[in-house]
Amino acid sequence: MRPITDTELAQFQRFIFDEAGITMSAAKKALVMGRLGKRLAAHELENFGEYFRLLTSGQHPAEVQMAVDLLTTNETYFFREIKHFEFLRTQALAARNRSQSYRVWSAASSSGEEAYSIAMVLADCVESTPWEVLGTDISTRVLEGAARALYTMERARHVPAAYLRRFCLKGSGAYADQLLIERSLRARVNFRHMNLNVALPDVGQFDIIFLRNVMIYFSTETKREVVARVLSALKPGGYFCIGHSESLNDVSQALTPVAPSIYRKPP
Repeated sequence: MRPITDTELAQFQRFIFDEAGITMSAAKKALVMGRLGKRLAAHELENFGEYFRLLTSGQHPAEVQMAVDLLTTNETYFFREIKHFEFLRTQALAARNRSQSYRVWSAASSSGEEAYSIAMVLADCVESTPWEVLGTDISTRVLEGAARALYTMERARHVPAAYLRRFCLKGSGAYADQLLIERSLRARVNFRHMNLNVALPDVGQFDIIFLRNVMIYFSTETKREVVARVLSALKPGGYFCIGHSESLNDVSQALTPVAPSIYRKPP
């Protein structure tokens, strides 16, 4: 396989921007070669230019999704950025015993750890209030893993001990270093494929939306467009959480900051 050229890299930079809104720097050349090289081999292609032409031919939509999956970074773990889950707990406790369903959206859910972390907090706090969690991602590959709900113990190092006992099943034998999310909790989390860079389907309204650690890959204009779409699904008075390394400066004026990386939509 011939190494990727600068021209070919530029083609894939444009490809992932058009498909996922992700701005990929030239420093990602090795990543592109490493992740897409196996697809060249699968199609018996000699260079990345041939693979790019295959993707843009319009005849291989499944391969386009495969390439998007491979070029999307999806590293996460349970209860990442714990302050957000402490805030969620406070809000969920205040909403318990209400008749209206309490809904939370993990809008870049990756392999599901964030969505299941949210579900553990809600199951612990809201008592008789009906609740649901939606987890969405552009990568079908990671969503399949999220639905399986099987994780390494290393990813669960921040799960509170009481939640581990209540919501997780520890593996044995060949699965000794893994855990499985308990069935009844899995049933409360709905995962679906969604591209935040195009018009969104009707997913209803949410009390809290998590859109964390994904905007760092977007240009400023893409951030504005994505945030505007996502906020259309946030209830008046609802809360919006972004990653601690992210900012809404020059992105949206529709929210009021209430804590670091936590914003509120005006009632």
